[in-house]
Formats: sequence, structure tokens, C-alpha cells
Amino acid sequence: MENNTVPIAPISLDTNTISNKKIKKADLLPNPESQLDSMEMKETPISDSSILFRDLTDTASKKESIIRLIDKLDVETNLRYQRTEEDTYCNVYSYDYCYFSKVYLPTVWWTAESLEKLEQGQDVEAVFEETVDRIYSSALHDWFPEWGGDFGWEQIATVDEIQNKVNANGGIGIICAKRREKGLSGHIVPVVPETALHKAYRENGVVVYPLQSQAGKLNYNYFSEVRKDWWNDELYSSYVLYYHP
Repeated sequence: MENNTVPIAPISLDTNTISNKKIKKADLLPNPESQLDSMEMKETPISDSSILFRDLTDTASKKESIIRLIDKLDVETNLRYQRTEEDTYCNVYSYDYCYFSKVYLPTVWWTAESLEKLEQGQDVEAVFEETVDRIYSSALHDWFPEWGGDFGWEQIATVDEIQNKVNANGGIGIICAKRREKGLSGHIVPVVPETALHKAYRENGVVVYPLQSQAGKLNYNYFSEVRKDWWNDELYSSYVLYYHP
């Protein structure tokens, strides 16, 4: 969902105390109304036992289960991810992709007041639109360097490196760009393992356009050349690349 007007705690917040102790996840429980064939409850995990989590046994099982997950979520056709007149849902798809890959990416995040209470050592329960609010792609761009390390994310320098790490280890890659104009849509996209049918685009052996999967104005289960290097578009002020094993 891409209305970036919902405030989250700014990066300038004094988090010295929090930084000495890992911040906890802002988790909401799965809701029965949260389904692939529904537009409801996008802020909660999908409640569907037929969606299998990433198998962490080894690299092969990780990659095979990611392929099954992309097929199951089927961002191109499932109602949950289809754009409306008001919004697109890159953050919802990226959240679902990470959730079922057993990697934490927030779809809601602590309010500034909640973070202050956590800083003081208080226990805060995640309550939607009270202690947590939705977090959108431009805000996620700022969340990664501020909080991502607490949840196992590492920053990557190039799209070639992130594609190679995803291929070699069956991990989770993310490209996230911040919109230059405040309040407008940023974008967030998973970088996914290459398959026999779907490849990244390379020049002289170097990945220029990684293999991605996205919801947005257009939804693709897989794409590489379709959008070119969208993260360098003048619409965006900056972008970050992050990887999780």
C-alpha cells in the first residue's frame, strides 16, 4: 500500500538505549480475513495453511521452496496484490514474501510513542492503529539502515552482488527506493533466485537487472529487463539493497 502519509518514528529519534538491546518485532497475528483472494486485512499475515514456509534445510531446499512460494502467492493474479485507483501494494507483497520465507520485514511498525516506551524498558503490545501503524516503502527505505541489522539484514553494495548471494545461498534480497517527493509512492521489490526459465540480465557477465518479483502498477511473478534499473529513476531520491540469509 503506497500512501506514505502515515507517520512512523523518525530516524532522528534518540534510540541510544534501544540500540543497546535489540528492538522486538511489531507483530500482528494472522487474521482469517487476510487471504490471497481478498483485499481485506493487508496489515496482517495471510491465514492460509496451504502456503508453505521456506524450507531452511539447505540451499537447494531454500531455492526450491522460494519458487513454490512465488507460484503460490502468484502476485500477477491474486486479488490481495492488485492495484486500486488509490494504491499499489509492493510493500504488502514484499512483506508476504519475507514472512513465508521466515525473514522479518515489517508491514506495521512501532509509533514514535511506542518506541519511547520501549526505550524506557516498558513492554508494549502491537495493537494496530494504536501502538503500531502501517509502514510504506519510502519509510521502509529508512527502516533498513536504522533497524534492519537487529533482524539479520545486511546492506549490499551492488545488484550483481545481491543476485549472486540470493543464487548461491537461497537467501532473501530486497531493493527499496525512497520517493523524492514526500508523500508519494516509493517502491520495494524482492530479488529472487534465478531458475532455468527466469534469469537476471547481465552485461559482460555482470548482473545489471536482477531477477525480481513485484506488486506495483504492474505485477510480475518474475521480471528482469521489463522495468530496467527502476531504482535509478529520477522519481526516487535514493535506494538501498539488503540481503538476509
